[in-house]
Formats: sequence, C-alpha cells, structure tokens
Amino acid sequence: MERPHSRSLRIGRYSAHRGFYLLTACTYQRQPHFLTLNIARALVLEMLACDRDGLTCTYCYVVMPDHLHWLVELKSISLSLLMRRVKARASLKVAKLHGVKPLWQGGFHDRAIRQEADLQALARYVVANPLRRGLVTNVAEYPHWDAVWLG
Repeated sequence: MERPHSRSLRIGRYSAHRGFYLLTACTYQRQPHFLTLNIARALVLEMLACDRDGLTCTYCYVVMPDHLHWLVELKSISLSLLMRRVKARASLKVAKLHGVKPLWQGGFHDRAIRQEADLQALARYVVANPLRRGLVTNVAEYPHWDAVWLG
C-alpha cells in the first residue's frame, strides 16, 4: 500500500538524459533488511547491472540497513523506470532467496544535481551515512558502499 505522500513525490519529476540524480528508496516499514549481506548484495548487483546495460553510470551508493542512497547519471532510462527495474528485480531475488515480502516502500525520492562539480562532495556526504548513523567508526569498515572517487 502506498503511503499518502508517495504520489506527491512524482509531482514535477523530470528525467533529464545525461542528468545526475541522488536517489533514495526505503524498505517497507523501514525494516533493516539490508543488514543481511546477501540481501544488500542482491540490491548492489541490480544497480550495477543498470550500468552494465548502458542505462546508468553509478558515481556512488550506500546501502543502509533500511534504505538506499544512489548517486547516478541517467543514460537511456527515466527515473521512474530505473527505480521500478531495480526495486522489482531486487525484490524478486530477495523473495526467492530469503522470503522477504514486500521489500520496498512505494515511491522514491530524487534530487537533481545541477552542477557536475558538486558530485564529488555529494559522494563524500553519501558514503559517510554509516558514520553519521553510528554504524561504524570508519567508513572503510562498512561493507555496502562504493564511489568512483573514494573506492
């Protein structure tokens, strides 16, 4: 069931070809499903498959216990189709392997990045999420992140 405000997230949404976006999606009822290594890796593999298939270029991501942050450039897909694809494919894998249903809340949040120069600073902010949340004392200790500049 969609939350009442999830539809309002789509108002004014525009998917610019070659645009940069910070995408955020939360697990259903904010359950910490991504604490399980195989579940988190299933999501990461689906995101990276979008790069491999020429749909996106991933600049960074962090998979938190109950949500995802993904800094991405769109190549040949809209934001809605991208998130539908990733969430659906990850959900199918996770349901098959671990019986988790549903995996995701409806909707997602997107923030368009206007200046390419802002990407590296934003990537640092994104991958520092586990530090700010107190999950680790050093970002290198957290297993579910990557960034083209920081790896």
